[in-house]
Amino acid sequence: MDRTDPTEMLERAIHLAIANVGDGEQPFAALVRLPGGEVVEGVNRILTDHDPTAHAEIVALRAACAQVGAAQLPGAVLFSSCEPCTMCLAAALWAGVDEVVFAAGRADAARAGFGDEAVHDYFARPGHHALLPTAQHRHADAVAPFEEWARLSAGH
Repeated sequence: MDRTDPTEMLERAIHLAIANVGDGEQPFAALVRLPGGEVVEGVNRILTDHDPTAHAEIVALRAACAQVGAAQLPGAVLFSSCEPCTMCLAAALWAGVDEVVFAAGRADAARAGFGDEAVHDYFARPGHHALLPTAQHRHADAVAPFEEWARLSAGH
């Protein structure tokens, strides 16, 4: 885990977030520092791209993965101008980054109108799905894609 002073990286993320507001977007930015020291930047593009998943952290992780040519980023650190939402934290976990460091907290974002407590609560209370009901309907061919994956992977 990287324990260097994150001040410079967070200052860059904050600067990018402020500039993003000037560009008509939301006030979020993120940086991925790769193990070799290269830095990949991302800003929220939700409004521009009409994409609810285009959070700064996701944009930065996608760009970093494209740069290294892999879906995993071991040794990388994700820096964000604000505490990542659950989607972005999950993406950081999937990417295998070593650490996530952020400047503002989710309460700061909520005061500005970017509250995501309902989403945090959704995941904090297993089985409580009033916000978004989910149900499994077991189809006869439900595991067929996994069986095909296993069949094709066995030859590699």
